[in-house]
Amino acid sequence: MKFSEIPYVRPNLDELKEQYEAVIGRLKNAASYEEAREAFLLNEVLESRIDTQSSIAHIRHTIDTRDAFYDGEAHFWNAAGPRLQEYMQRWEDTLLDSPFRAEFEAEYGKLMFVKAEMDRKTFAPEIIEDLQRENELVQEYEKLLASAQIPFEGGVYTLSQLTPCKNDPDDSRRLAAWKAEGQWYKERQGQFDDLYDRLVRLRDGMGRKLGYGGYTTLGYYRMGRNCYTKEDVERFRLAVQKYLVPVAASIYQEQARRLGKEYPMNFADNALHFRSGNPRPQGTPDEILAQGLKFYEELSPETGEFFRMMTDCRLLDVLSTEGKRSGGYCTSIRDYGVPFIFANFNGTQHDVEVVTHEAGHAFAYYLNRNRVPGSYIWPGMEGCEVHSMSMEFMSWPWAEGFFGPDTRKFYYSHLTGALTFIPYGTMVDHFQHVVYEKPEMTPAQRHGVWRELLGVYMPWMKLDGEIPFYGEGEGWQRQHHIYSNPFYYIDYCLAQTVSLQFWALLKEDRKKAWERYMAYAVQGGSKTFTELLAGAGLESPFDESCLRGVCGKAKEWLENYSLDGIQ
Repeated sequence: MKFSEIPYVRPNLDELKEQYEAVIGRLKNAASYEEAREAFLLNEVLESRIDTQSSIAHIRHTIDTRDAFYDGEAHFWNAAGPRLQEYMQRWEDTLLDSPFRAEFEAEYGKLMFVKAEMDRKTFAPEIIEDLQRENELVQEYEKLLASAQIPFEGGVYTLSQLTPCKNDPDDSRRLAAWKAEGQWYKERQGQFDDLYDRLVRLRDGMGRKLGYGGYTTLGYYRMGRNCYTKEDVERFRLAVQKYLVPVAASIYQEQARRLGKEYPMNFADNALHFRSGNPRPQGTPDEILAQGLKFYEELSPETGEFFRMMTDCRLLDVLSTEGKRSGGYCTSIRDYGVPFIFANFNGTQHDVEVVTHEAGHAFAYYLNRNRVPGSYIWPGMEGCEVHSMSMEFMSWPWAEGFFGPDTRKFYYSHLTGALTFIPYGTMVDHFQHVVYEKPEMTPAQRHGVWRELLGVYMPWMKLDGEIPFYGEGEGWQRQHHIYSNPFYYIDYCLAQTVSLQFWALLKEDRKKAWERYMAYAVQGGSKTFTELLAGAGLESPFDESCLRGVCGKAKEWLENYSLDGIQ
């Protein structure tokens, strides 16, 4: 069945409540494990049905945020989600108190109870209205980004459509594009400031209502962090400053030399890797997807079957169109056992990384789609990002089919992009910790924190005010996750560190690297993040030796990689 043919039906909340009451009652009154298990499986079906309809509405709304029907459905789910969470929490409380817990653990493992205990710490009926308001504010932010119509060179561009201009080899055109985008943000900064201020205060209030004295502890519980702590993340940040920031700084110093620029450079110059232009994919979007199919068919039988299904069922929406939400994501349509990929192709290297990154998520879902309970299909966010970021590196042997004459450029920019991303992503996390520790800060003070952290994590960025918004050290407001998924972003950094282990393995033994990848992916979310890594023979990014090791190997490769003949 093609995605366009999948029906959407808004559920009736009163009927859902009755169905929850029924399965909760059956579990409470179960006289044997067999009866308790039957209630458990009925609840799995119920939650799969809810998740499916919510996901379909979300996908169709993000494809066109102007669509009146699905805009209405988005508002419905904003309000319904927290109400349903109340029923789901009652189910989990009943499961946690079940006299058959030992039998459930014997069949399904203990992790689902660990997850349920953590969920219990994130919810109380007193915060339902706060959760609903949070959903509405996030949707308001997303619609503000999607509404962007940026005048440039006589045309009008969305944020995604302007991106190729921001990478143009012509210095004046590239700078003008950055200024145009920065000016768009600057003119709406009051709206961005107000939205974030309301979100921070709202989340801080929820944390206090639940007894945590603020949001940070609640935020960690909401992210499902069950095998590492705030202190572990702080140690990781220090390792990034110690090992990665110097490597990243040397990358940008070499880039300035290639471009004939003075270090540190502004945002526009940092965006251009080579004087002759950044690597660009060859071919149309359809040809890029066709090369993606070739890659996956030759990588393994499992990936070939998966990607053929994705293309046959039209489970990818990748063109950048007016009214479409910015960014990209992968989600799932659980009742149909399929993932869905959303993206905004714009003619840059990013287009290929969508076919590899988001499809890495999708493939991991496809491998684990039949897991019971459904909470074991996906691991935590940091675990999921390992699937995607590592799949990007798996595509290297097929890079020429994507990039043609720009293949050598791609290898260099992809690896250096991974190395320079981690300091940025770690800075995003550090910024959020400061913000939620001091929720009373004014918007101006928050901008000041970001500018200070730029000096620590990204000293290669010149803040001279030449580019509105960005050059003033205010660019954090373009980062979707800061508004919509607080404390998410460190997950990318942890996963990128793991993906660099796969990159190093690929250099040594491609077959062994793929075997390790599959060993990691087939576990789904059945174990904690650190257990998933151990199960695939991978080092934890919380061990300082991990970051030190991958930095050393990457630095050695870069020092010996020839860019001869590339301007």
